[in-house]
This record gives sequence, structure tokens and C-alpha cells, in this order.
Amino acid sequence: MLPGRRCMGFVAGLGVFMPWLAFAGDSATDAEAARAGVFRREIAPILVSRCLTCHSSKLKKGGLDLSTRGSALAGGSSGEAAIVPGKPAESELLAKLEAGEMPPKNPLAKDRIDAIRAWIAAGADYDREPLKPGSADASALWSLRPIARPTPPPVKNAAWPRNAIDQFILAKLESQGIEPVPLADRHVLIRRATLDLTGLPPTPQEIEAFLNDTRADAYERLIDRLLASPHYGERWGRHWLDVVRFGESHGYETNMPRYNAWPYRDYVIRAFNQDLPYADFVRDQLAGDVAAGDGLAKAATGFLVAGTHDGVGNATREGMLQQRNDDLDDVIAATSSTFLGLTVQCARCHDHKFDPIPQRDYYALQAVFAGVKHGDRAIALVPEAERTAERSRVNEELGRLEDALDTLEPLAQSDARHASRAAVDPLHDVDRFEPILARYVRLEIMSTNDGNEPCIDELEVRGPGRPGVNLASAAQGAKASASSEYPGNSRHKVVHLNDGRESNERSWISNEKGKGWAQIELAAPARVDRVIWSRDRTGVYRDRLAVSYRLEVAVAPGRWRVVASSADRVAYGAGKAATSKGCSQETRAHIERRAWLRDRAKRLATDESVYAGIFDTPEPTHLLARGDPSQPQGLVTPASLSSLSPRFVLDQAAPDVERRRALAAWLADPANPLPLRVLANRVWQYHFGLGLVATPNDFGSLGAPPTHPELLDWLARELERNGGRIKPLHRLIMLSSTYQQSTMANPRGQARDALAALRWRYPPRRLEAEAIRDAILFTSGDLNPAIGGPSYTVWAPNTNYVAVYNALPRQGPATFRRMVYQLRPRGRLDDTFGVFDCPDAAQTTPRRTVSTTAPQALALWNSEFVLERATALAERALRQAGADPSAQVRWMFMTTLGRAPTERELAGAVALVEHDSPAALGRVLYNSSEFLTLP
Repeated sequence: MLPGRRCMGFVAGLGVFMPWLAFAGDSATDAEAARAGVFRREIAPILVSRCLTCHSSKLKKGGLDLSTRGSALAGGSSGEAAIVPGKPAESELLAKLEAGEMPPKNPLAKDRIDAIRAWIAAGADYDREPLKPGSADASALWSLRPIARPTPPPVKNAAWPRNAIDQFILAKLESQGIEPVPLADRHVLIRRATLDLTGLPPTPQEIEAFLNDTRADAYERLIDRLLASPHYGERWGRHWLDVVRFGESHGYETNMPRYNAWPYRDYVIRAFNQDLPYADFVRDQLAGDVAAGDGLAKAATGFLVAGTHDGVGNATREGMLQQRNDDLDDVIAATSSTFLGLTVQCARCHDHKFDPIPQRDYYALQAVFAGVKHGDRAIALVPEAERTAERSRVNEELGRLEDALDTLEPLAQSDARHASRAAVDPLHDVDRFEPILARYVRLEIMSTNDGNEPCIDELEVRGPGRPGVNLASAAQGAKASASSEYPGNSRHKVVHLNDGRESNERSWISNEKGKGWAQIELAAPARVDRVIWSRDRTGVYRDRLAVSYRLEVAVAPGRWRVVASSADRVAYGAGKAATSKGCSQETRAHIERRAWLRDRAKRLATDESVYAGIFDTPEPTHLLARGDPSQPQGLVTPASLSSLSPRFVLDQAAPDVERRRALAAWLADPANPLPLRVLANRVWQYHFGLGLVATPNDFGSLGAPPTHPELLDWLARELERNGGRIKPLHRLIMLSSTYQQSTMANPRGQARDALAALRWRYPPRRLEAEAIRDAILFTSGDLNPAIGGPSYTVWAPNTNYVAVYNALPRQGPATFRRMVYQLRPRGRLDDTFGVFDCPDAAQTTPRRTVSTTAPQALALWNSEFVLERATALAERALRQAGADPSAQVRWMFMTTLGRAPTERELAGAVALVEHDSPAALGRVLYNSSEFLTLP
């Protein structure tokens, strides 16, 4: 029996806020300035957002007014002093906060109470007064101030820092009396770095090479190699797709798929791999349609329309206006949270209650996007010269592959008494026979599966020694004819028999119930050995299928010879169709590859229709009373946020593209303090599981203050110094002692900072769903390395008005690509890995939650996907390590966990292999916490 338990020892990466630590200046003036800065940055936002709704000059609940220092010191009707400067223990306000009585129903977090305690102890100074409920002052918000140029602070342990990052981290640790833990060993470092940057584990060969590399810069070389890997973009591009709410369906009740949204995903992956400067990255996503980039850069505007969209429409004017404003609100929310870390959407109906964003600013941004609409746009994703060359390569490979697959078909036996071939298949049928000279080929149909007129969407004739050549094609000079033609319908004509365009929309239908014939006259007599035909190669229609037929050839008219028929096929409905399901793994792979090549050939024929937005003349934008589209107020011109300088303001007549370009330039301006801070925080977060600001999409008053504000500004300046490229920032972070620490516990650190927000150790965390699935495929040897292109789907096709996403009964090689390429509909997650906290793309996900649930354990332990990969891993072990169980165990441990087993593990694993199977051990390893955790 296999073990029934599953070890899931993760550390959940939860948000944390750090208490304010008093600044020590060189003079009284410096100290006063520091205290004032703390009030503006830390205290005023708390009072404004959480206290003044009940305790202001207008509403003195309990007689207490906290809007000025004088009224706060006076206290309330209880007679107790609300605030006693320098004496937190005697301050009633602090006692109420600590007891959870204030604010009622939603007490302050401990770190904010600690901040108020420190403020009172420092004298409880007010930098500005009176404070107003819901008021917001740009000067009070730390994130809106210019980015500083901090100097790394001195530290006592001068031997620990490897770069400036370590100085900032260690200085804070030393102030808290916490020592960092020892550095991790090399086994851990290569696994951590490889998973972190690529989302795939290191191979045993890579581990061995790194461990044996005695050069002083071996670890630096490792980081550089990983940053140069194309897998880096796949891993870090997925992080960005979370932030920008990328999904491949519309959402809402119909939730129809967007099969052509994938070019935006490919653009993001390529941008990360190329280390595109941030200014260019921003510009492409807002105005790539007019930038001097290639097809993928022009598809980058998919960012603007990556969110949900109600495609059903609304018959009423009020409904249409509401839908339009909802679409624009999604664009504003995504843009402001992604690039600015601000909740601008909160100002849709009124001035922002907590941040300095008036309602007019919201509509100024709406005016910027007034020309943006959801929809498809024709884009030449591949330049014409490259497209021609690739088309030639694709057709050549397709011809070879089709020939190889055709040879696997058994020869037809037209005089057979027993079935020797599979039943006919609406998708694809091959009748193969001994080579014969022919000028005419006729398919005569005697009956169909439903008794209706037979339908053929394409009829091909091929011969030996001519791979990829369809002799029946009109392009080869062949002519089509038929017994009759379905009347009054231009979609079902004789000419569609050999026009090279597959689908029911371009097919031939007879005008006789259940019968008819279709004929091809070749341009010249030729040796032929097979005929390929189908009802509908798109897989939509299965009616009108020929089930009784004979295939004849002739050199001259009337001299017919039967070369194949349905006589040797299994009766339709009585057996399996000739699909890939029962084939060998190699044949299935060939069939999947053929389907991909056919689709690629079609797409190379013309410009792609890409879901990247359409851009129109902007309509006038009005400020809406209470956000109601039926209550327009005055006109609003396109402009940036008024609280951030430099600012742009455009004329009302400015065209759409000028508006989007202006916004992109403003977001990329180094003088704008938010974008680089937000980006630096995101990079830090994905390396450590928690950002320096724990609320990566909210740098406003309700967001968390930075744990290390000087370090955040230093990182932002490093980004600026490197031209907005993030690979140098990765390198700095990963070469630091901070990143290279082990995950071991430190009793003092655990007591004071359980989540390691101060980075006294490297916080271990569970890998995301994509990395888990990819790592299983990679180690089992089943990962399909194909990069880019249309998303693969794990959903069964359907033609419902409301899209239904039912999982495929079985996944094959085409679905074994990295999970970033999986079609991601909204509201429906991968059956096995969706439970690992995958976002559903209904809204932006700046940081994934990390839960531990029973469905996760059950999915990973019992899923067919994992069981099959465990078997594949075992088969690899047999090939690589031989029949010795001990050697197999060692190989499987090194491949999955990146290390050799301990003696105890080896003994237990060998016993399991001998008692059950190597596949059982693979199942255990895939379910181990060590495999699922970033060490």
C-alpha cells in the first residue's frame, strides 16, 4: 500500500506591517524634522482614515476631537487624558486602541498601535492641523515624495554585508537586536536560485557542475546563466500577468474565450527575457500600436483590454453607458494599481476618502482612455520576409509529418470479409492503398450516419515520394466535380472540395439524401497511394458523415478501379474512431504536432486577429455625479494626477494616441516617484515572498508603510541608474547575504519577527501552482519545451452560447507545455493545480494568497496527472540508473529534490520500491513538502 499521508510543511507568506522606529538626527532640528516626517507618513493617515470619522470637530463622539493637537490633549467626556505627550502608558487613547475598543468592529493592527505608541512617546507632535475626515494631503503621503538618494547606513558587523542591500537590512536587524542566520549551502542556493528565476528545478548535471565549480565567482556565473535562460521570462512574465489581470475569456455570464489574447502574454515573456527598459515596457502597453516596434510590441496594448468585458451588450442607453464606464473603470484601476500602486478607482463616485486623488483626477484619466475599446485588431505578428521563410519551413515539416503518419495507416482491403481498420472519423480519414497510376479519383458515397446529404470539407490525393504535396489541390491544377450540389447555399459548393480551406463553411454537400459522389481530375496522370478526406476538420460537425463508400481511380474516364472502401472498416458507432487516443506516445506526439503545424500554417497566411484593443476618436468626458453615467457634469480634459509632479494636461481635442503617449511618458518619467518604487517593491516581493511594502498595489494611506523606506528608495534609484532594466536588480538582490541566508530558525528573530519581514532569514514558501506543475513535468521528462504561440487548452470544446469549461478527459503531449501557456478562462481553474491559489483573473492579483487545504493534498496525491508523471519519473530512473533499486532511489532524489537521500531515507525508499514500485516513490516525492517549497 502507498502511504496515505501527505507532508505539507509550508510557511505561509502573510502581509505584515512594521512599527515606526524613531529617527536619531544630529541636531534638534533634524529630530524635529524626523518627527514631523513620521507624523505625515505614519500617524496622520491613521487618524484621518480610522479615527476622524467619529472624533472630529464636527462629530465628537465621546466628546473627543482628534483633529488638532490641543483638542486631542484635552481628551473627551470621560475626563481622562486621551494623549499624554511622552507618556504612552497614561494615554487613554492608547489604552482604548490596545483593548480593541477603538476603532469599533475593526481594531487597528498591532504595528499601527506600536507606531502611535512611539509617536506619543516622542511628544505627540502634529505637523499640520486641523485634520479633516476623509481629507488627503499629498505632503502627508510618503510615497508621493521625491525618491531620495539614501546612503547605506553603517553597521557593526562589517563582515556580513556583501553589498549595500545588506547594510540596510543589517542596520535594521541590529537596531532590533536580531542576528541574521548563517548562509545556505550550495545545494540549497542552486535550487533556490533556479526555481526563483526560472520556475524549474536544476538538473542533477547542473547541480554537480555548480558544486564542483571552485571559481570565486561560481555563484555569480550561476545567476548570470539563469537570467539569460528563456525560462526566466516564462517565470517572471507570469508574475506580471497576475498583476495586470490577464485572462483569456471575457468573464460575465457568457464568459466566452479569447483564443487570440495570447500575443500579449508572449510580448510580456519576451520583454522580460530581453530586459526591456521599463520606459519602453510601459510605452508598449499603453501605446504600442503606434510605436516603432514589431508585431508583438503592437500587441502589447492587450494590457489595456486584458480585463473583463460584458460582450452581451445592453439594449438601453443607460445600460450601454454603464457598461462603457465599467470598461473604462477597469482600465483606470489596472493602470493606476499596476504602475502607480494607487487605488484611483476609489475616486469614481467622489473624492478619494484617504488619498489625495480628487474625483476630477479620476475622470481626467478616463479622458486619457476615452478612445480605448475592447476588440480585435489585425497585427502582423511576424514580418513578411520571416513569415514567408517560416511558412516554407512549416509546410516542409508538415509534409514530412503527414507522410510519416500516413504510413502508419493499414492498407485498405476492399474485398475483406472482416473489419481490419478503424471506423470512419468526421475529423480525418486516410484510405491507403498500393501505388497506382491515376488521372481521376472518385469518392462514391452510398449512405451517411444520419441519412442526410453527405458533406465533405476537403478531399486530398497524395502520392509516394512527394511529401506535403496535395495532388488534388486546385493550386496544383486539379479540377473538382460532383454528382450534384446543395442548392441555394454558397458555403457548400463543389469548388470547396479542393480549395485548401478546411471547415464546414467551405465544404461540398450533395443534393441527394444519403448519397452522391465527389471527383477530382488531376492536372496530369500521377502515381497515387492514398486519399485523405473528412467531414469537418475543425471538429465542430459530425452529421452527414459518409459511413458506406467506395474509392475508385482511373487513368481515363469510365475505366474505374476500386482501391478502397468502407467494407474493411469497423461499423460507425460500433468501435473507436481513428483518433490519437489509442496510439503510441510517439504517434500521439506526431498527431499533436501536425495539428499545431496546420494551425501555424493558417496563421502565417494572413495578419493575425489579436485581442489587443481598438482605438477610436475619443468621446467627450464628463465628471459624473456620484459616478452615475446619467448625471454628467462639466467636461474634463485628459490629464495626470494633480498630486504628482511633473504633471501633464492636454487639450480637449487631443487625439487618442497623443493621450496614451502622454500618459506613458508621465509614468516613465524618473521624476514621478511612484512607478520605480512600485516596480522595485514588486521585484523584492517575488524574491522574498513579501515586499518592503506589504501592499504592492496600494502605496496610499491605507496601504502598509515600507519596512525599509531607505532601502526601497535605494533600489528605485538603482533601477533608474540601470535604465529601468530589472536584471541588474535581480543580480544585486541575489548576490546579497540577505538573499543567500538559510531558512533555519533564530529564536530571537522568531519571537520578534515571525514572518521574517526584517529578513533575518530567507523565508521558505510554497511554490505557486505553475512552478509545481512545471517541475513535475520537467522532472518526469514530459515537459514540452515549446515557447510561445497560441495557448494550449485543457478544456473540452463546446459551442454553447454560455461557455462551459469542462476538463478534457485526458491530457496529452500538447498540454504538457509550461502552465503559463495554458488557456486561462476567468472563473474556472485547472482541476488539479487551480486549488493551489491560482488567481481567476477577474481582477488584479498583486500577491497570491498561500493557503493549505485538503483539496490540495487530495489533488496532488490522487490526480491522474501526478500518477502518470510518477510512472514516467520511474521509467526515467530505470533508463538512467539501471535496475538497482538503490541507484534508482538516489537518481530520483537528486532529480526531484536536488540532493542525495540520507541513509534513513534511502533504506525507507528502497523498501517502498521493492514492496510496491518506483512509481510509488515518485508519487511520494512529488507530494513532499521539500519538492513543493522554495528553499
